Amino acid sequence: MKNKEIKGIIFDMDGVLIDSESISDITWSLAAKDFNYPVSMEILNECRGTNKQDTYQIMKKHFGDEFPTEAFFKKTSEYFWKIDEEKGIPLMPFVKECLEYLSGKYELALASSTRQVSVEKLLTKNEIIDYFPKRMCGDMVTHSKPHPEIYQKACQLLGLKPEECAAVEDSPNGIKSAVAAGLKVIMVPDRIKPTEEIIPLCWKISNSLAELKTYL
Repeated sequence: MKNKEIKGIIFDMDGVLIDSESISDITWSLAAKDFNYPVSMEILNECRGTNKQDTYQIMKKHFGDEFPTEAFFKKTSEYFWKIDEEKGIPLMPFVKECLEYLSGKYELALASSTRQVSVEKLLTKNEIIDYFPKRMCGDMVTHSKPHPEIYQKACQLLGLKPEECAAVEDSPNGIKSAVAAGLKVIMVPDRIKPTEEIIPLCWKISNSLAELKTYL
């Protein structure tokens, strides 16, 4: 695909725009201690990019139906927003510069597995919500990433075909979702580095959002 054929850029939020994944690692660890469950980094990585319902299913797969999903994730949420209140959840590097550069050249949208109310709160607090009037969130879809639904619907919001769009993602679940929907994928790694499985799925792999300027 030549660059001129890309008309829309669809961003994931957590770990791409907002430095929330590192905070989630902390909150999950704290909740795991509270509830005395061995929630490993492997399990956490399996959940990255999925919505609430799919995350619940992953946890029950590992710990059985007795796992207190509602209570556990209520606790992680309490810890998350406490950290946000005390310190704030910062932007990833070069976010505003990247969005300012792209906004005049491409149609922009968001495809985040996070709930709409949390997405809007974080985007507003970090003063980037105006770049994303078109948002598809985790509680707006039936199936979360790696299912293609969220990217299919994000493309529909833009009025563009999937092959006319590129997705900016950091997690394997998000990358698989975008590829399954027919988008080109730009990976900007955060907590999970590119693997032999993921590398062939990506159109570009960038060290930071600043590099997007070199090919978009």
